[in-house]
Amino acid sequence: MARPADYWSMRWVLVAISPVLATLASLGGAARSLAMTGTPGGVQAPSSSQAAHGVEAGPVRAASSLRPVVALLSVPKTSIAGRPPRVSLRVSEPGVASIDVQVAVDAVSTHKPVVAANLGWVRTGRTLMVTWPANATLTPGIYQVSVSAHDRHGATLRRGVHTSGEASLTVDAPAPVAAPAPAAPTTPAPEPPAEAGVPTVAQTVADGAVFPVAGTHNFGGPENVFGAPRDGYLHQGQDILTAEGTPIVAPLAGMILATSYQEAGAGYYAVEETAIGFDFMFAHCQASSLAVSSGRAVAAGQALCRVGQTGDATAPHLDFEMWVGGWQAAGGRPINPLPYLEAWDG
Repeated sequence: MARPADYWSMRWVLVAISPVLATLASLGGAARSLAMTGTPGGVQAPSSSQAAHGVEAGPVRAASSLRPVVALLSVPKTSIAGRPPRVSLRVSEPGVASIDVQVAVDAVSTHKPVVAANLGWVRTGRTLMVTWPANATLTPGIYQVSVSAHDRHGATLRRGVHTSGEASLTVDAPAPVAAPAPAAPTTPAPEPPAEAGVPTVAQTVADGAVFPVAGTHNFGGPENVFGAPRDGYLHQGQDILTAEGTPIVAPLAGMILATSYQEAGAGYYAVEETAIGFDFMFAHCQASSLAVSSGRAVAAGQALCRVGQTGDATAPHLDFEMWVGGWQAAGGRPINPLPYLEAWDG
């Protein structure tokens, strides 16, 4: 049966507008999805960190409050001009095995460092001696010794009232060396009686003996002579007072028996055996100045070391000993060197 023309017209309209209705329905769904953002069941908007990095940043770890501490700093209150004094220290930090440590000596008058020692990475909890540079010296004045340190996390030294890592040091001028007394018409010490096997003063002079100190000097006072009382013993040599660093030489040709160090006595010393029957001992040499070693042959006038005040000494000097029968040997004994020294002191 034929349909009316209006029917066909309406059907054509519905077919034409169907794609438009589908598009509107799709847009309506998208609008509903946007409206649900931030609501339960919706899609949450990304944070600023997610937008920048794709993930949200985690919590930041708090920095450690642990820092190095100076548990010990031993500095003498006073010292004599010259080499920096002996300084010891100990640095600690819980849970840390090693710390980078430096020690500086600042002049209080200028607030500037004059000597510095880099200890490098040292073990914590251990007492250490500071090794100063070889050419380091201090002149008279007031100084401050300070420790600086940091661990591998960059934490620096914690300073407090009792753990400041700082100490004061006063450096005094050395005691002046008395000028030698002018020559006077005094009678020299009598030559000791000749003993069998003991060379006389005249024999040593004939053999070309030279004075053991190559510089201005004097023999001091009663406390410096052979036999002067000491703490529990008698002095076994003759002191020759002179400036620190003055060369010490061999009076006669011979061979070095020993070189060593005695902290509470002779300090750095050398012992020489001569061909004419004497053994000589040279005590209180300057640190690092020994130029000979055991078994080495030396000629008269050859440099052995330099005058210092190491060991049990309060001023720079050479303690010169002469032995017959062997130095420190069974049956050996010291004799008074003064008559010989006076004869060699030409």
